[in-house]
Amino acid sequence: MSTSRKTYTKEFKLESIRLAETSGKTVSQLERELGLNQGTLFRWRRALSESGLEAFPGKGHLAPSDERLRRLERENAILRQERDILKKAIAVFSQKP
Repeated sequence: MSTSRKTYTKEFKLESIRLAETSGKTVSQLERELGLNQGTLFRWRRALSESGLEAFPGKGHLAPSDERLRRLERENAILRQERDILKKAIAVFSQKP
């Protein structure tokens, strides 16, 4: 039996963090009221402090730095394939009949 994982929007996460900072309630009390697992607000706060506005990119999206790395790796793989094709072509054309 599999359980589905809850997903929260970036706005919900940012608002929850703001509530934790301004409401005067304890973090554990807020987590219970919002229906979050214990420690979730701590992880969200840490992600926000580490990544700033790039935190919480959303499902299927990458942070801009990760997206650039992914694009460069894909481009590198294509260039390697093209190089290998050219090496094979040179080998075929340089053979003496």
